[in-house]
Amino acid sequence: MLSDADRHKAAESLISAEKLRKPVVQLSTTWPGITVEDAYAIQSLVNEMKVAAGSRIIGNKIGLTSKAMQQSSQIDEPDYGVLHDYMVIEDGARVAFERFIVPRVEPELVFVLGRPLEGPGVGLLDVLRATEYVVPAIEIIDARVQNPRKIFDTVADNGAAAGLVIGGRPVGPMEVDLRWVSALLYRNADIEETGVAAGVLGHPAVAIAWLANKVGRFGTVLEPGRVMLSGSFTRPVWAQRGDTLRADFGPLGSLSVQFV
Repeated sequence: MLSDADRHKAAESLISAEKLRKPVVQLSTTWPGITVEDAYAIQSLVNEMKVAAGSRIIGNKIGLTSKAMQQSSQIDEPDYGVLHDYMVIEDGARVAFERFIVPRVEPELVFVLGRPLEGPGVGLLDVLRATEYVVPAIEIIDARVQNPRKIFDTVADNGAAAGLVIGGRPVGPMEVDLRWVSALLYRNADIEETGVAAGVLGHPAVAIAWLANKVGRFGTVLEPGRVMLSGSFTRPVWAQRGDTLRADFGPLGSLSVQFV
């Protein structure tokens, strides 16, 4: 367990890394005694600093939702981070590559809540009833911590959240079987990854329920209007300068972002 002073040092180092576009040494190396509780506390401090500097929190992201990713990180549950307004990128936009350190992209589904979700005890059907609509998205993830990273490093680094592109066709949560929503992820003309949303804990709404129950322990409610990234159902794809990344969700449409 870290002291409050060390948690603040870690948070300040992550803020500096994002600002300077230069990753810091792994927090798990600098502080070998770091715990997951420390990591979430550091994440909260980072987000508090960003809000104090003028950012606005718009939602959450959920990561490590597949068994393979959990096993590779040696954990038995997902993790989560916070989405800020400055992370939102327009569909089809050209974004400066220098804005990131080592950007990667993933296709996901966004749940936008129409009613609050308050855990514990939230289940899949509760999420579906509370959701106003679901819409395709591309998440851009980045790393403000050097490789190789442990789960403590990723959690403290806000779950690697860096950018969010929303596009395609919004649908009601009961209009389609969300388990079978699929995506083709292109880098330029090549399909790099494919997947179906059932890869996210069997149903992407289960990821939202997990988060509501996780943060509900601390008295946090997922409020209406909140943007919820439910987790990727493919492996992340690296982006280089000049690349256009496009996610084709079939009947739900497609969206893209270009790194320049």
